[in-house]
Amino acid sequence: MSVQYSNAIRPLSPELTKKAHKELNEVPERIQEDIDTLRLWISKQPHLKARQDAQFLIAFLRGCKYSLEKTKLKLDNFYAMRGAVPELYKNRFVGEKQLSILKTGCLLRLPQPLQVDGPRIHISRYGQYDSSKYSIAEVTQVNTMLGEIQIREDDNAMISGFVEIIDMKGIGAGHIFQFDAVLVKKLAVLGDKAWPYRPKGFHFVNAPAAAERFMSIAKSLMSEKIRKRFHIHSKLESLYKYVPKECLPVEYGGSNGTVQDVIDTWTQKLLKYKNFFEEETEYGTNEKLRRGQPVNSETLFGIEGSFRKLDID
Repeated sequence: MSVQYSNAIRPLSPELTKKAHKELNEVPERIQEDIDTLRLWISKQPHLKARQDAQFLIAFLRGCKYSLEKTKLKLDNFYAMRGAVPELYKNRFVGEKQLSILKTGCLLRLPQPLQVDGPRIHISRYGQYDSSKYSIAEVTQVNTMLGEIQIREDDNAMISGFVEIIDMKGIGAGHIFQFDAVLVKKLAVLGDKAWPYRPKGFHFVNAPAAAERFMSIAKSLMSEKIRKRFHIHSKLESLYKYVPKECLPVEYGGSNGTVQDVIDTWTQKLLKYKNFFEEETEYGTNEKLRRGQPVNSETLFGIEGSFRKLDID
């Protein structure tokens, strides 16, 4: 049975073309050969069922700076984590819950990047969702869905990475009570081993005093490379050194869209991907067919071994 996939790759702007070549080792003449190599490798993995569209595969190549071995490993983990992190990937459909979370405005992807060849700007406002209605895992699930749309549509994000602003305004006891150190550790590992995204900085704004402890715990779970990208701003003015005011939404004093515009745009995008996420259930790994050690929550995160029952034959 032949596998159906698209060979179309979106042309880059001259600025992003230059950046991809300089920073990611992208050589246009070699792209098709690398994609063909990945497709051949996927076809020989009995445990792996992966999408093979060229635009999808090039996102992973760019995220791994065209190291084929790193790309294979990341692609494999990208699908293996669906079984290893069920709290994020079970029932991941475009339904009323997911759309309602998006409409709270807690997850924003701004229309204009930092510069023409710069990173995408994200704003996460966890104080905007009702912690009595939704869990942090449900909100994070929607975040993974937006990320997968970006893999397919957002060349700035895939080439230049993203800057994440975490606005802590409105965070209450209910949100803090939901804080899950295990989930944070899983997200850190997935960011490192499975997702092709390149975080360029995490900026906390409007942080209450109680959140300092939360952030020190979170930072302790990150790699040194990621830890250096964390910044805490007591005032918005210090954020402007990293993200100029005009790059922020109108509500933050800038001119990069309004919050409602961003919500509307991404609601339409998510609805457009309804069938895509239904089809996603067909993709993943069958760890019973994997050669060698299975990839599961224990091997990926090293946090479940202590909870295993002792098997005595």
